[in-house]
Amino acid sequence: MNRLSRILAPHRSHLAMLAGAALLTVAAPGLAPQALAQQSHMSISPAELSSSRDVALGLGKSLVIDLPRDAKDVLVANPTVADAVMRTARRAYLIGMTVGQTNVFFFDEAGRQIAVLEVNVARDTHAIGQTIRQLIPGSQVKVEAAADNIVLTGSVRTPADAKTAADIAARYIGEPEKVLNMISSAGSEQVHLKVTIAEVKRSVLKQLGVNLSFLGANNRLSGQISNPFSVNGPISDTSVVATLGNATCRALAGGDYAPGEIIPVVPDLISNACSNLGGAVDGDLVSAQIRAMEQQGLMRVLAEPTLSAISGETADFLAGGEFPVITGVDRDTGAPTLEFKQFGVALGFTPVVQSGGRISMKVRTEASELSNEGAVTIANGYAIPGLQVRRAETTVELPSGGSLVLAGLIQQESRQAFNGVPGLKDVPILGALFRSRDYINNETELVVFATPYLVKPVAAKELTRPDKNLAPASDPAAILLGRFNRLYGVGGATPTGGYQGQVGFIVE
Repeated sequence: MNRLSRILAPHRSHLAMLAGAALLTVAAPGLAPQALAQQSHMSISPAELSSSRDVALGLGKSLVIDLPRDAKDVLVANPTVADAVMRTARRAYLIGMTVGQTNVFFFDEAGRQIAVLEVNVARDTHAIGQTIRQLIPGSQVKVEAAADNIVLTGSVRTPADAKTAADIAARYIGEPEKVLNMISSAGSEQVHLKVTIAEVKRSVLKQLGVNLSFLGANNRLSGQISNPFSVNGPISDTSVVATLGNATCRALAGGDYAPGEIIPVVPDLISNACSNLGGAVDGDLVSAQIRAMEQQGLMRVLAEPTLSAISGETADFLAGGEFPVITGVDRDTGAPTLEFKQFGVALGFTPVVQSGGRISMKVRTEASELSNEGAVTIANGYAIPGLQVRRAETTVELPSGGSLVLAGLIQQESRQAFNGVPGLKDVPILGALFRSRDYINNETELVVFATPYLVKPVAAKELTRPDKNLAPASDPAAILLGRFNRLYGVGGATPTGGYQGQVGFIVE
């Protein structure tokens, strides 16, 4: 059994008393006079001898106890929770050390019990409650200690005030995880978020060149020259091609000489090409397609979601779809297990209403699309597509009706390719007839506009559905007049009456 029996010297007891007073001052700086208003002195009457009393002691606080007769021994069951210091034979000082419970016994010189104290040491909540009432006027917050935790109950005007009260309590005890916030707000603030998501795609396509294909009846030469990625269909005219081809051959040959004698490197090719481009001569067929196109495109993808959420809660939006992803294989059947991933335009926001009607808002936005780039093909031929993702997340504070813009989410892709007949495509100027050039440039920019509003519920009669006053037209009106709706206009206002006399009750 752990027993503590001692009577300390007066000077040592005096130091302990000063230490207890110092702890009291440190626990609530600036609030010491109010904290001292709590129970700080207790006297035990002779009628209470051998009886127990409950004592609530704040952590780091002290209590002065006056005994009815001289004490010889003091027993503290758990000295780590509370400590008893004797100043004189009839006066003791009780100091709260740590949060917990213990009991203290006082005995006289004959070993008889003088008093028993059931001590409960808890965190001092008086200073916390007073600070909350000072910093949050009009609040009705009650602070209670539960073991080593602080419980906040009551009501405040806004959720922001409830969060402020919890922050004050967390600063006092130094451990935010030990603060249980059960404060309710007088009215839950709701935030209405209007979002505009605009995605602009700009595309430029250019193609210029000649595609050649060769087929020889005696198998002297056979082949085809075309561009690697075609942006449009062929535009061909055999008469134009033949004229251009014959003119080119005469220029290459330096006159009307046989092209095979002038350019012996590719005699068969030049002979077939110069015989008659676009037609068949002596069983040889040479065809050409002129590809020339320039195209510029502009596309806009627009989503305008509208979300509402209570302060502190999260609202989400998704316009897109889900695609399966293989996450494993069943051991028994061998069938793959699937998990669906989301793609498209996604939005999530968490608002917190601050004092003065300002809104602290965490916004998360994402635009993703399926892509063959990064795709993976696994066993059994299963293909998992890749995702092109643009994601942004930010936390801002705005007034009601203020706007936030997220921009700069730009994606650019350029491709360029040359294709042609080896050797001939490198001839200056005339080599353009034997090569093809394709150029593609795609640029996409994503912009997000977000505007929060503080809103309140309204009556149903104040809201209008999109299909209000929609009445399908009758069969004669639909067939003869081509109408879809029976009502196409709103009637004019009722004309104001011209009577100017007294109307209503007669007042005597």
